[in-house]
Amino acid sequence: MNRFTPIRWSLPAALLASACGGPTPATSRADRLPFDLDATRRLITQQNARFTAAHVVGDLATIDSMFAPNAKSFPPGANAVSGLPALHAFTVEYLKAGVTEFREQTTDFYGNAEYVVDAGTYVVTYGPAHVTERGKYLNVWTQVNGTWKIKANMWNTDAPDPTSK
Repeated sequence: MNRFTPIRWSLPAALLASACGGPTPATSRADRLPFDLDATRRLITQQNARFTAAHVVGDLATIDSMFAPNAKSFPPGANAVSGLPALHAFTVEYLKAGVTEFREQTTDFYGNAEYVVDAGTYVVTYGPAHVTERGKYLNVWTQVNGTWKIKANMWNTDAPDPTSK
């Protein structure tokens, strides 16, 4: 054994020891920041405003872009609608009624970094007779590539006021 043997093995040993810890995993922005429900609620409120305005002006591209790829919709009195192509076809038919007003008001909002639930009330006016419908809705949102998208939505109409004629 020559006098340089300990030095010759110390460098590879140090490199091996540091490699055993493995690479430091890259962290995403979501991993570094705590989930902020209030900020997410403000963002979803903006998304809801885009969603409802798009229905009034017939902006199919905006409506389509707001759904997750595997989204489902549960319309009242109809079968569930699953996936983007079916949701698009459903929206085309829905917009044929001529939506002239659409508003949503969030009453409940909860969730985590993976899913948030937005529940509330809505008012929509449509058709040549300008029928106004009031009801409640529930949207489940999930993040897709850093953007909140609708994973599932359902709504139903309130019963008509028995005293109105």
